[in-house]
Formats: sequence, C-alpha cells, structure tokens
Amino acid sequence: MSELSFNFRDDYYQSKHEIILGDTLENLLNFESNKYDLIITSPPYNVGKEYETKQSIEKYLEQQEEVIKQLIRVTSKKGSICWQVGNYVKNGEVFPLDIFYYQIFKKNNLKLRNRIIWHFGHGLHASKRFSGRYETILWFTKEDDYIFNLDSVRIPHKYPGKRHFKGPKKGQLSGNPNGKNPSDIWEIIINDWEKELWNIPNVKSNHPEKTEHPCQFPIELVERCILALTNEGSWVLDPYAGVGSTLIAAIKNNRNVVGIEKEEKYVEKAKDRIKQLLNGTLRIRPITKPIHKPSPKDKVARLPKEWLFGNAEGKIQ
Repeated sequence: MSELSFNFRDDYYQSKHEIILGDTLENLLNFESNKYDLIITSPPYNVGKEYETKQSIEKYLEQQEEVIKQLIRVTSKKGSICWQVGNYVKNGEVFPLDIFYYQIFKKNNLKLRNRIIWHFGHGLHASKRFSGRYETILWFTKEDDYIFNLDSVRIPHKYPGKRHFKGPKKGQLSGNPNGKNPSDIWEIIINDWEKELWNIPNVKSNHPEKTEHPCQFPIELVERCILALTNEGSWVLDPYAGVGSTLIAAIKNNRNVVGIEKEEKYVEKAKDRIKQLLNGTLRIRPITKPIHKPSPKDKVARLPKEWLFGNAEGKIQ
C-alpha cells in the first residue's frame, strides 16, 4: 500500500479506516477476495475534470469494466455494489451512464435490486435542453441472500393510523410501527426522510461540507446505503474516494472502510476531514436537516423590479 495510506484508531469511533494514494485498478489487484459488504462510489464520468483523462465513451467503459471485475471479486457473497453516476454529454447529446454500466454489471452476473434516483435542486443551467437535476445509484448484489437492514432506514408513515379495510386482517393496522419502506426515489431531508425522494443537496459553494473537489459526494447520500446494506463492523470500500465522504459516513456508523484515490491533494484533504471528524470539528450537514426554503421577505426570493417592468435582460436602467 502507498506510503501515504492513512490508518487511524480512536476511542470513540471503533472502526478501522484507511485511504490509499494510488491507481484504483493497480491496488485492487492486491485486495483480498470476498471481503467487502458494500462497495459504494461515484466513478469518473469522463467529462474532462482535472482528475480525468477524457476519451471515447467506448474506451472509457472498457477500462471501467476491468475495475468492476475486480470490485465484484472483492465483494462479499452477501455484499452489494452501489454505483452512482450521472450523464456523459458530448456535443449536446446525453449518454445516460447508468444504462451503459447496467450492461457491464449484468454481463458479470450481478443482480440489480434498485435504480435509485438522487434529486438535487441546484446545478448548471442548460440552454438547449432541460437542466439536469438528478443522478442515479445502481444497487447490485452478487447473490439473492444479501444484507438489507430495512428497519435502519424506514421513514415516518404519512397515515400511521391506516388499517386494513377487508380480508383476514380487517381492522388491524396496516403499517409497520418502525415506519415505511423509503422506495427508490428518496427525499431524505424533510422530517427525517419523510418525502421519499432522495432530494439531497449536492455539495456546492455554500454547502458545509464543500472542499476543492469539483464533484464531491454528500455524506448523507452514502449514509443511507451504509445503514441499509451493511452491519456494524462490516467492511466498506470506495475505489474512487475523492475527499473521503464515504470514509466519514462509514466511520460515523462504526463500519470499517478503505478508500482509494489517485490525487494526492484529495487524499490529504480526506485525512484532514477524518481527523476533524474524530476531534469533533468537522462540519457535516445533518441527515434530518430540511432543505433551505427562502422566505418571501428575502431579497433574492422576490421578483426583481427589472422583470416586473419588462426589462427581460435584467439590467438596471
């Protein structure tokens, strides 16, 4: 493992955690088989970010398949892979990466359990198509017998007093006292996951977790997967760890975790964020915090006078 790998123990967080500086595939070749109960990551999208080498989508997917084969090998028999992707756009044409990736995982005998929609309210505005406001998480398992702790992620019932109106259970409460199943479109943040849509804010300029990474994973996006698809003490792997959001989510919930990241500055930032978590100074967006809704009194929430008086360009006269 790299000399910059990071392994830290703390009396409060009883998990093992490590981040490795280096190439994902090269490191995976030396990993133990059948170890990780959850692999969760957001791979490079081939859109020309500073940490990517942009290439044809065919070549990109060919290289990713070699990584995926190794990830399948190191996943435990009861384990899961959560693969979070958006779209690849070339000359204004959209290529939905989850569709391309599904073919790769299916060819390698994995079974898709959910195609989860992550919706966010902010992002780049398009001019010749509708603005993109979602990405997807493909949840695969190796076997039919897999870890799934539904009670750990149930959400409040909309109608907790609802009862069966016919049949042998007529008159009995129809819901589970621990809450209902969140479905595959989640809104995690209004009244503790109440709305079912994974409407988790993406990590932009005013997000408390923001670092210099241009495509940063929000910690709360990872947490639900970790809570549902692993047990305490399970091993979690993020093969494209970035600035360590998966590691932080795992450590918070007493899971062991390993990350791989090829950019040294992101490894250093991940180590720094983990240290802040352990000493209680890391800023994290609480998983139950509602998305900010501007007050009608806020200046930025009111129609500007330029629009009210017909100046469409918004210039002050």
